[in-house]
Amino acid sequence: MPEGLSPLEAHKELQEHGHRAVPVGGRRGQVVQVAEALLLALVTITVAWSGFAAAKWGTESRLDLAAASSTRTEANRALYTEQNLRNFDASTFNAWFTAFTLDNPEKMAIAEKRFRPEFKVAFDAWRATDPDTNPTAPPGPASMPQYHIAEADQAAELDKAADEHTAAGEDAGSVSDQYIRITVALAGVLFLVGIGSTFSILNVRYALLGVGGVLLIASIVLILRQPGPPT
Repeated sequence: MPEGLSPLEAHKELQEHGHRAVPVGGRRGQVVQVAEALLLALVTITVAWSGFAAAKWGTESRLDLAAASSTRTEANRALYTEQNLRNFDASTFNAWFTAFTLDNPEKMAIAEKRFRPEFKVAFDAWRATDPDTNPTAPPGPASMPQYHIAEADQAAELDKAADEHTAAGEDAGSVSDQYIRITVALAGVLFLVGIGSTFSILNVRYALLGVGGVLLIASIVLILRQPGPPT
């Protein structure tokens, strides 16, 4: 991702400005040259800061998006485990129910031994509702409030964390883009001062200095409104 002018590029621009500058005589000419040098110095410092902040926020965005991807993978893994456990509980209950319909206590006992401990809690609670004679009883242990699979909660928490990482990554990317836009404006200041130094007409150089100064102030204001680089 481009990050505008680097400090090295700004320094080269400052050197080139010195070679291109058209000397002007008189006190007003000296004032213009000093103002141009000061403006270029301020732009160089501001570009360095803006480029550094853009790079830091760009890195922060990539790290957050990478964390979102890995967290989403973990969430999918937990969800897959939860589905497998749910299918296993259903298969063992079906085996028990088949034995129950055949009135075969021995096979019912064998099926119950295959129950997971967590499912056995829900199964016992379901049997306590007397489903054989109670028409309002839940259809099975999976419908009981005691039926709980920890991986389901884990998957939900990981999904939420992944969403938070994604949002943070997008916000960091937006801040990085804003800093890059600021460096583009600062590049405009360098251009104006550079082109202005080629004129011998003082009024033109004053005008370009004024426009460049306004752009620099606007850029500094925008920088102050942005969050600082992440630690």
